[in-house]
Amino acid sequence: MEKIPTIIFVVALALIDQNEKILMQTRPLGKSMAGLWEFPGGKVEEGELPEDALVREIKEELNIGISTQNLTPTCFASEPLGDKNLLLLLYSADKWDGDIIAKEEQKFDWFDLDMLSKLDMPPADIPLVANLKKILNNRH
Repeated sequence: MEKIPTIIFVVALALIDQNEKILMQTRPLGKSMAGLWEFPGGKVEEGELPEDALVREIKEELNIGISTQNLTPTCFASEPLGDKNLLLLLYSADKWDGDIIAKEEQKFDWFDLDMLSKLDMPPADIPLVANLKKILNNRH
């Protein structure tokens, strides 16, 4: 009988500014894949709703407030990690409160859609870019 892998739920945010640019940040030093560009976010804790986890993670990482009502489920990616499997849920939002401050001292920057696919990213983030492009291009 095949063993079912442990699922690690991770949430991430495509934060979109008024110029349709997306905020990306680098993975912090000391973590796996440090320095690669990723959508901000983090792990969903046990008993936590994904949207609540994302609001918490964004406050912790970027010092901004996002309302769960402003989060739009956008797409997801699944990536094997040894005997586990990462399920990455991407949300998008274009409204937030406060000024962005990278609290974990990683770099962040705004990128247009075409530039996203040129960034060095963790494997789970890569398929999100193509899906995000399709979704955002269909908004117009």
